Amino acid sequence: MKRDSEVTISDDQLPHYAGHPVRFIIRYARCRAIPHLIVFGFVVLAVSCAVFSSYAIRHLVDTMDAYPRSAHLQASIYPVWGAVAWLAVIIAADNLSWRVAGWYAAKTFVAVTGDVRLDLFRYLTGHSTGYFADRMPAALAARISTAGNAAFTLESLMAWNVIPPCLNVLLSIVLMMTVSPLMGSVIIVLSFSLAALMFRMARSGRHLHAAYATEAAGVDGEMQDVVGNLPLVRTFGMLGFERTRLAHTLHGEMSIRGKSLRNMERLRLVHALLTAVLTAGLLIWVVLLWQNGAASVGDVVMVVNLGFMILHGTRDLAVALVETVQHTARLGETLSAILVPHEMQDQPDAIGFGAPPAGEVSFQDVTFAYPTGPNVLEHFSLHVAPGTRVGLVGRSGSGKSTVLALLQRQRYVQGGAVLIDGHNINNLSETALRGCMSVVPQDVSLLRRSVADNIRYGKPEACDDDVRHAADAAGCSEFIVALPQGFDTEVGDRGVKLSGGQRQRIAIARAFLRNAPILILDEATSALDSESEHHIQIALSKLMVGRTVIAVAHRLSTLKDFDRIVVMQKGRIVEDGSPAELERRDGPYREFLSLQAMNIAPI
Repeated sequence: MKRDSEVTISDDQLPHYAGHPVRFIIRYARCRAIPHLIVFGFVVLAVSCAVFSSYAIRHLVDTMDAYPRSAHLQASIYPVWGAVAWLAVIIAADNLSWRVAGWYAAKTFVAVTGDVRLDLFRYLTGHSTGYFADRMPAALAARISTAGNAAFTLESLMAWNVIPPCLNVLLSIVLMMTVSPLMGSVIIVLSFSLAALMFRMARSGRHLHAAYATEAAGVDGEMQDVVGNLPLVRTFGMLGFERTRLAHTLHGEMSIRGKSLRNMERLRLVHALLTAVLTAGLLIWVVLLWQNGAASVGDVVMVVNLGFMILHGTRDLAVALVETVQHTARLGETLSAILVPHEMQDQPDAIGFGAPPAGEVSFQDVTFAYPTGPNVLEHFSLHVAPGTRVGLVGRSGSGKSTVLALLQRQRYVQGGAVLIDGHNINNLSETALRGCMSVVPQDVSLLRRSVADNIRYGKPEACDDDVRHAADAAGCSEFIVALPQGFDTEVGDRGVKLSGGQRQRIAIARAFLRNAPILILDEATSALDSESEHHIQIALSKLMVGRTVIAVAHRLSTLKDFDRIVVMQKGRIVEDGSPAELERRDGPYREFLSLQAMNIAPI
């Protein structure tokens, strides 16, 4: 079923549904109102036919009793066949209605799961870096699948397990009142009392179901975390440790799940005992009515049939209520974890660049601190003219990487402003900000897709020729064509099938294809061997031409051709000048050069 803009819940609206899973599902059902009305409408029709088949059976029995079989009354048998035909039509309508409801539900309920997962994924990926730093990404991804499955299960439970028994009981009581208004009234009171008791017991176990949902998500996250880092685990011989750790985690999850299931069984046991007693009393009552001439044989047959329908209906409803509470708790846990308000999002009046950006970057009196930590940058100011290359140098913790993070708006500054072409980046739209810069990091992230797809990530609309030209410019065409399927070769998880140098050159090709005016280099060659670094430097030299470049580098030799070197210390600039100028000056930069000449890493 096609997804349209009306189905999507905006990022502004989604946080309102955190902690309100029922409202969340109803919102998606309203977005596909007509298909849902068809599904539930035919469910109501099917249940109505099933219940009124008891009335049709009563009519058939009473008709047969009124027209006993005999030769001289053969013409009187036609009313009996009329009753048979009526019963047959009701049974056929019952069966066909379920099939129509199932046909539409197969499309509608599945479509809702897609809507839920797409919206939650969109919202999740809009969170800031800090959000993911405080949570387990694998568990968050698992929660999205859990939410989709919970939405499907809840809709299915409502259509097949909640509405039918409710309607069964209600219509059965209506038919019973045609036999004895007093009997119907008593059944109404008893049914509502039983339903209230079951619902109260189901709600009392809600905290157990929510706790199980949290524990289950944690177990999924733990397993994915270990599997994703299995080479590290093997390297340090920690397989036994991780297995023991997971066993301990699983023990906690299984313990809380056992309590959740026992709570369900306790509810079912209470329901079974009460309904057995009530049904037996109902049967005795209607037989006494027949004995006293207040009910026909057909009435007895109908009430007995309806009694069993009520028994099975209330039992199914009790089970469905428990399952509904369980899945509602799982969905609620997911919504509470993901639908946290975004820390960083476009302003309502976010703007773009009026003209193609030139690449001017300016930090104006910037102050920044991570949560619960001291200031990393304090009154930091830096201006980078368009087309110039600036290298950031300093010891670990001096604030270099923070400068790059703030420029990419991964964090918000607490004071001052970061400008690109005179525009405060807080006022720029996400599209405008990301479109004006390319990043080549130290740890290159590649998707489990083909080489071509990973290069094309810099410009999704690029054609194959553009991808190949970018690969040529980055100097990686030679090793790509040597791969088993060339540009169509899948690179594996995070690019594990490629070497570090090959991944770096693909990242550079991606930056060539993006063709953004600002280039950010974050330790782009620090983890490479000398030969790989040489190839990378050649590719980077081509890439930097005509762009504003801001680079963080441990190897000072990679910055020798830069226009400026900015030396940072404790969040402040302590030196600023050309490489040649700083080399002549007695200061931190010259000290770093001396230490690297002695093969000592000072930064």
